[in-house]
Amino acid sequence: MWTYMVVGPFNDDRAGFDAWLASCETSTDPLFYTVISTETGKAMGYTSYLRIEPKVGVIEVGNITLSPALQRTVMATETMYLMMKRVFDELGYRRYEWKCDSLNAPSRSAAARLGFTYEGIFRQATLYKGRNRDTAWFSILDSEWPALKTRFEGWLSATNFDADGRQRVALRDAGQAPT
Repeated sequence: MWTYMVVGPFNDDRAGFDAWLASCETSTDPLFYTVISTETGKAMGYTSYLRIEPKVGVIEVGNITLSPALQRTVMATETMYLMMKRVFDELGYRRYEWKCDSLNAPSRSAAARLGFTYEGIFRQATLYKGRNRDTAWFSILDSEWPALKTRFEGWLSATNFDADGRQRVALRDAGQAPT
């Protein structure tokens, strides 16, 4: 879980983790959010907005760290939808970015599934944990948001799930007219 994160792993260092969390509470860029289960009320992960540039209308989502119990769930998808909705509908940004280590296949797959457009690799974009990191860049533009929002809302609709909670229509096909 910590391989591609700038911080961690904390392993048996609870004090170090708590100190890092305390620094997140006061940070404004990145601006952290806790993902809380609506069923249990327990924290299931965190995410943030970062590289917040209101003057040019660009913002990035990052530091996405979800419990294994939350990964690949409806709630995880809804979390990302709500963050996008805030960026475009409430804050009026024109560009929403997702960047990840180019080796992080699950993150790249998630970005594509969520509707981000792959833009390429920035080679040796940064250093962390003692190695060069090539960064994969993805984005969603404000002009793309209305169609993507319709897909999310169609996918998140209760009618898209059967009695066992399995999706009827994939996110990529949700909200589109039948063919």
